[in-house]
Amino acid sequence: MTETEYTRLADETLRKLEQAIEHADGDFDYEFSEGGILEIEFADGSVIVVNKQSAAQEIWVAAKSGGFHFRWDGSVWRDTRDNDELFAALSRFASAQSGASVALNR
Repeated sequence: MTETEYTRLADETLRKLEQAIEHADGDFDYEFSEGGILEIEFADGSVIVVNKQSAAQEIWVAAKSGGFHFRWDGSVWRDTRDNDELFAALSRFASAQSGASVALNR
């Protein structure tokens, strides 16, 4: 994939994730910063950070449960270790950190 293709896909995914967070139920807030960094903060002060990693052409996630790398498989972003889809994984991480069910839909 070219750098331009990666940037377009990653930016589009982060915009979709921002929309999913806006429509999700839960006790959390978020901030989207220039450079493709999305921070989701929960009532207990914990944070999930989602950001683009252009050199690796991945989206990286840092959550209480660890660090995760997601790579485009041609249709969705998949975890490089367990093949989990990005939005499903983020829903699970957000649910764990918020203490309530959070569904982030694509």
